[in-house]
Amino acid sequence: MINELPFLALYLLIAESLLAAAQGDLFTPGGLVGLAVAVLTAAGLVVLIRRALATGAALQVTTPIPWAHVLLAPFAVRRRGVRRIGDLAYGDAGRRNRLDVYCGPTPGPVFVYFHGGGFRIGHKRKEGRALLYALAARGWVCVSANYRFTGYPDAHVDAKRVIAWVREHIAEYGGDAGTIVVSGSSAGGHLASMLALTPNDPTFQPGFEDADTSVSAVVGFYGYYGRVAGPGSSPLDHLTEAPPFLFLHGDLDASTLIEDTREFAAKLRAVSSQPVILAELPGAQHTFDLFFSARYVRIIEAVAAFARLPYDRAR
Repeated sequence: MINELPFLALYLLIAESLLAAAQGDLFTPGGLVGLAVAVLTAAGLVVLIRRALATGAALQVTTPIPWAHVLLAPFAVRRRGVRRIGDLAYGDAGRRNRLDVYCGPTPGPVFVYFHGGGFRIGHKRKEGRALLYALAARGWVCVSANYRFTGYPDAHVDAKRVIAWVREHIAEYGGDAGTIVVSGSSAGGHLASMLALTPNDPTFQPGFEDADTSVSAVVGFYGYYGRVAGPGSSPLDHLTEAPPFLFLHGDLDASTLIEDTREFAAKLRAVSSQPVILAELPGAQHTFDLFFSARYVRIIEAVAAFARLPYDRAR
């Protein structure tokens, strides 16, 4: 949290120091020790801010940062003109088979997102909300879905069901199913990658084998791409010609290692003719997509530009 909200931590640090000064405690022996710690902490926060600002160069994004929003309202992710239609059923597994649809004023192509949580926890309204609202405001129809935590391959079957539901129903919300960009964070990145690499595979489509579950592009956020069960349960087990991939991974991620994402990207480039882009984010940790932060603003711009490419090409 502090990695993405260093300004909030800085505000609290300044407020505490001013309070100590007002109460006459700042220049006592204990107060001076506290002041020294506060100065060192502030210096560390400045380092975090500089790393976050380096994201623009890493992604080749130069659009201005909306500083008022970042500094004063990082928890505010909603956009004017975007409505969320919640808890639509796409399967028969109760609340784990529910999805939300985000519609803007001029809907168009479709962006599907799967949350993280190690296939054990998580919810469709946690990560990525600032991105979903931003894309919907720019003419996308966005979908964020829950899925089952009942073991492999249930979550992957659910991900396929989401794509099948989009093909059948998204036009009711103004979406163009001719372009479906699929995305996810951590475990959701695993799901998104498997979707792209196993199009129309009946192994993951029991009872809906005839549904078209192909996708146009993939955006993986700090993903885990290894096996979750035996052979066949990793995207690395299904390397083949694939749609364009964009990997976004923090170079300080301590939960899913960037070295593993580098390996996946390299092996995918070796077999696919489509672009495979790995963006290494300076100083980013796991779960950097919870707030409207200086780093995430740049990431949203990069994802919007990448996701638009297959739609423009199709037109």
